[in-house]
Amino acid sequence: MPPAFVHRITKYDPADRDAHGSYRGAEAAVSDHGPVEAAYLEAISAFAEAAGIERLEIREPSVAGLVHLGAQSAVEGHGLSGLFPADLTGYHDGAEVSLAVALELIRVMLREQGAWCRLEAGDIFAVHVGWDQYVYVGSDQPCRDAVARTRELGLFSEPVETSPYAAEPEVTEVAGEDFWALVRTELAARHGLLLEETPVVNATRWHRLTTENLNAVRAGLGPRALLTVWPDLQPDVGAVLTALPSECHIELVWETKEGTIRDVVIDETEYQELAALVGDARAARALPLYTDERSPLLQAVLPDSDGVLRARW
Repeated sequence: MPPAFVHRITKYDPADRDAHGSYRGAEAAVSDHGPVEAAYLEAISAFAEAAGIERLEIREPSVAGLVHLGAQSAVEGHGLSGLFPADLTGYHDGAEVSLAVALELIRVMLREQGAWCRLEAGDIFAVHVGWDQYVYVGSDQPCRDAVARTRELGLFSEPVETSPYAAEPEVTEVAGEDFWALVRTELAARHGLLLEETPVVNATRWHRLTTENLNAVRAGLGPRALLTVWPDLQPDVGAVLTALPSECHIELVWETKEGTIRDVVIDETEYQELAALVGDARAARALPLYTDERSPLLQAVLPDSDGVLRARW
């Protein structure tokens, strides 16, 4: 259950909204990287203090992908440099961080630098940063002092029924022993598979699975990762390139001659460059991008060590 009391925190005066609730005032829909941004962080801190929150969980983390929709440009490292290592260790669903780190993550999201996540403490507290400097804070308490403090800071705290950024889980299959048994069955029939591991949205890792390396790959998977199993890469790279659709965005996955697996999203205007890029590849496969065209062999989500699925893919 989501927190009972949800407030929308913004710098936008409700008096400057039209009959449909759209803001028509002069405030810019980007962070000032200064006193207004600091006021947001202090207001959120006041709500956390009122709710007795000192630590928060990272939920559904993502980084900037091929298309970045923010009004401000993404930055190298997705804004996470100094908070997490370059390989994003510690930035995963379920990772617990201090309030101080959580506030820095909120700063990154307000600046639209690339990383995004929900920050929650079970069903008692949540912070969701949306577009255009809208922040939704949920608590199991009214937090009247925090509401007053928000007003003192020059921001507006409006009660709403729910956060529009509340999680909407889609994938419910658990990557438990039954799932891995199916993987082994497919491996026995096909002698090889391609595993797409997504511990963080837009930060996919690829693995070529064999009966020999399955256990080792499984042991190194990221917490709560979404696992998608595809047919293995094809050794005839030329045939893969020849069969690419004439008008479509596709994702091409290939294994370099050094054994690294890479991927790129391209359209038909970039096929010539692609041929040069993968000219010495060992194997490759083209995958559709659009959800209604993607038909993997298997898909499931890693449960926690106790066997319980808590990720909300």
